[in-house]
Amino acid sequence: MDDRNFEQAGTGPSLVRPYSLTSGRTLPAVELALEALIQALPDTANRNWELGDVDATIVALCAQSPSVAEIAARVGVPIGVARVLVADLVESGQLRILATLKEDASDSERRELIERVLGGLRKI
Repeated sequence: MDDRNFEQAGTGPSLVRPYSLTSGRTLPAVELALEALIQALPDTANRNWELGDVDATIVALCAQSPSVAEIAARVGVPIGVARVLVADLVESGQLRILATLKEDASDSERRELIERVLGGLRKI
């Protein structure tokens, strides 16, 4: 069984230990903030994914531009695992990171981001 196979969220417990999905890696290859919004690139819809593949699940979720935190919650993996998996998909050209706040962001930009993240978490 491929370590990257993962049961769909909500269909039952997975027998795959979360960190086996990342081969034990805990640091993402690219910097990812928990609130960073992730988007699937248009050509990813044409790729044939294996049923139950955690990468396919993440890419499908990213059609709605969720945050990294939302991805972790929906896939049912620790945030560190989600960050590594998302970073791998960003590096392979399947996903892109949408703009996140800079240090000089205004209070209204920060408030808007917090409201978006909270709204997404409530949907879960």
